[in-house]
Amino acid sequence: MHLLNDLKAEYLSGISSYTELRAQVNTMYGVSIVSGNLVDNSRSQTSGVNARVYKNGVYGFSSMGEYSDESVKAVIDAAQRNALFMDRRVNKGKPPLWDTAPADFTEKRDFVEIPQKILIDYAKELDEYINGKYPDLASRSVMIRCDSIERLLRVSNGSRSHSISPRSCIYVSMTTEASDGSAIELFDIMDCGKGYFSDLFTEPKELYEKADELYTRLMAKRDGVFSDAGICDCIIDSSIAGMIAHEAVGHTVEADLVMAGSVAASKLGCRVASEKVSITDFAHTAFGKEAPLPVYVDDEGVVCEDAPLIKDGILVGYMNNRDSAVNFNMKPQGNARAFSFSDEPLIRMRNTAIHPGTDKLSDMIASIDKGYYLTKTMNGQADTTGEFMFGITMGYEIKNGKLGKAIRDTTISGVAFDMLKTVDMLSDEVAWSSSGYCGKKQPMPVSDGGPAVKCKVNIGGR
Repeated sequence: MHLLNDLKAEYLSGISSYTELRAQVNTMYGVSIVSGNLVDNSRSQTSGVNARVYKNGVYGFSSMGEYSDESVKAVIDAAQRNALFMDRRVNKGKPPLWDTAPADFTEKRDFVEIPQKILIDYAKELDEYINGKYPDLASRSVMIRCDSIERLLRVSNGSRSHSISPRSCIYVSMTTEASDGSAIELFDIMDCGKGYFSDLFTEPKELYEKADELYTRLMAKRDGVFSDAGICDCIIDSSIAGMIAHEAVGHTVEADLVMAGSVAASKLGCRVASEKVSITDFAHTAFGKEAPLPVYVDDEGVVCEDAPLIKDGILVGYMNNRDSAVNFNMKPQGNARAFSFSDEPLIRMRNTAIHPGTDKLSDMIASIDKGYYLTKTMNGQADTTGEFMFGITMGYEIKNGKLGKAIRDTTISGVAFDMLKTVDMLSDEVAWSSSGYCGKKQPMPVSDGGPAVKCKVNIGGR
């Protein structure tokens, strides 16, 4: 079953200005168990319709929290009035938007309602396993988060799409106490990906081994050492590499942020990384497989294509919408996305990754006399200068080409384009993280990834 019925083309008949009409339903589920106690049992759903009209460089936008013939007509009328008003007041006089061939896409998937009891029972059983096997933990938590976005889109150029994008994730956190009395915590994604909960998860025992691995790493971290501060040789694993690709590089090359003065504004065609480094924002297929969170048509009705950002160390492109594509004379590749029916599309990433190399991780470790292998990050921040700081929650010493003790929480920082110029080895395997939201003005499900990357980076100390 679908939650939305088709948007009729007649709604847009007789409209001379470029117009988008989108109906959307967002459904979110959450369950959290902390040390055996159910602390979150939530379900929410928002739905409605919006219209956006372009006129001479400005948009008129309107939305309503219901989906009916009357609300569709109302938002179109309001968006037209808003566009006329804005055009008279601003008088930008810009040319028409970049036009593309009409999209025609329907995702053959039904909406699936998820009973909260299924999520609660699954989380309880996983929590009971962890508690039974590891009673020495100071605290533990199991979290399940599921979301689903159904979109219906019609554009005045003839584009139409109907997509349903579900995602399901399970997270586990464990806390123990170090000999000095400090709390040592480790958080990890047990599994996450495209699909409804029943598509991805059947029995909690499927995650027991991953829970065991998390506990083993936590104990190593409890007995770990503090890193020595300074710039040193490091290997950053795929999850951190993906975060750098998204946060510290991707946002600098979103065309709206480029026009606002990001560091990438003056670097198109310039070397910004080692010749070993290529970064792409993938649409729906990456490295011969479906990308973790595929997008086939964006919210401006543009058929999605890969957006190459860095190729062999050279900055080769930006991510655009129809408007910025005219400004930069670059073809739009499907990066305009909106989170809710009440949101206008913004330039957003989809599946952003560093391309793999040809090196084996074991050889990368063996090449370092003194440094660190950094494997997990919990949070981070970056700005449009490319400067970043990420928290590192798991890692290991490297001494004489071999892994040593685990390290306690630390940070890495630097300027992305400077750090990427020091890359001299890339592993031949790519891993993805698809559990997060990008927070640019409105949340948006995204994925990022890459290989293990050997580089020089500034690491924090005690």
